[in-house]
Amino acid sequence: MPKLSLDALTDLAARGLKKAGASKSMAQATARALVAADMDGLATHGVSRVALYAQHLREGRANGKAKAKIIKRKGATCLVDAAGGLAYGAAAIAVTEAIKRAKKFGVAFCGVTNSHHFGAAAYHLAPVAQAGLVGIAVTNSPSAINAWGGSKPFYGTNPIAAIFPRKDNPPIIVDLSLTEVTRGKIMLAAKEGKPIPLGWAVDKYGNPTTDAQAALTGSLTAIGGVKGTALALMVELLCVALTGAAFSFENDSYFEPGNAPRIGHAIVAIDPDALAGADAYFSRLEVLISAMLADAGVRLPGARRHQSVAQAQAGGIEIPQALHQELVKLAR
Repeated sequence: MPKLSLDALTDLAARGLKKAGASKSMAQATARALVAADMDGLATHGVSRVALYAQHLREGRANGKAKAKIIKRKGATCLVDAAGGLAYGAAAIAVTEAIKRAKKFGVAFCGVTNSHHFGAAAYHLAPVAQAGLVGIAVTNSPSAINAWGGSKPFYGTNPIAAIFPRKDNPPIIVDLSLTEVTRGKIMLAAKEGKPIPLGWAVDKYGNPTTDAQAALTGSLTAIGGVKGTALALMVELLCVALTGAAFSFENDSYFEPGNAPRIGHAIVAIDPDALAGADAYFSRLEVLISAMLADAGVRLPGARRHQSVAQAQAGGIEIPQALHQELVKLAR
């Protein structure tokens, strides 16, 4: 498999997006985010997404010339309109505002409306942790999970991410989809013509399937059954009802012809100093971590990502030959 430096892979992805119609700033912000996902070891959310984003740009399902902007401000909150563009620039504005407002008010909630695919949710929270704040991110997505008792996709995979900074160590990172598996893994299996394990999804008729293509037009299995669907509902209300975006069932699948998505995201930032105090927060966090690690075999959430990032920074990123050829073709 070809191995590319981080700069080379970022440039290749950005050129492909720019050729498809993204502005220079949108293409670069998106490429950086996708390469960061590959650095984290999350190939399903990495540059394998470039072709889909490029298709959406060419078809008008994403506005490559969109300029995200803040459309409402009030105290510790703000609302960013992504104007139908790719998500990463709008999300960066929301994160910047959340950090600023949390430092002023102790907590902040910044929403994003009229957006697109959010990528790896924890990616957006790195600056929050770097600022010494606790961060939470949620997003909806096109329908993927059936409402409890139903058979049709209704809620999105609706990821939830959180980040907890540490004083002298990398942050604790929690990043999970509310399905047994991310849609990205099924998408990658479909692209490679591979089957998926039974229990990951059902087809459009509600039948359990190992066919990745059938799963993409069916429904994914929620984690924890009814509990997972309740969490999916919570995410819908937080990042759609509060932002005016489109609910999951109102957004067409990314993988079939359809409407321009109007996805909603929400970023929450919390200043530990506004509560028990930063010293208490860092001290209590380390007590918990020490107790966890006293049990042999325990791995901290995010540890695998940190290791993967270090390896990528030292030696670049390997991608499949077919993906490399696809990216080169898109960038020409």
